[in-house]
Amino acid sequence: MSDIKKLLGKKIKEIRKSKNFTQEKLSELINIETPSLSNIERGKYAPSIETLQKLSSILDVKMWEFYCFDVMSQAEMIKEINFKIKNDEHLTKTVYNFLKAIE
Repeated sequence: MSDIKKLLGKKIKEIRKSKNFTQEKLSELINIETPSLSNIERGKYAPSIETLQKLSSILDVKMWEFYCFDVMSQAEMIKEINFKIKNDEHLTKTVYNFLKAIE
């Protein structure tokens, strides 16, 4: 199984869940069988360009966003951020102000 298919499937699943779609509902909306979507999300099969276009439309994301793979989990990112700002008051304030600005 190709790593790109696994990463793509994982990203599709992540976006689907963030938009509160079940596999069944999303499958229905993009007109594919639920097991087919499951296989895509598990990286067993790559979606066709037509399926990606439908996913993009229904999930309200740009097609390129399916290929923005996170190399770190959220927990790993938080741990890294905490490590970097630990004991640095100026950096802590900078990060805080940045987060407030983008809310």
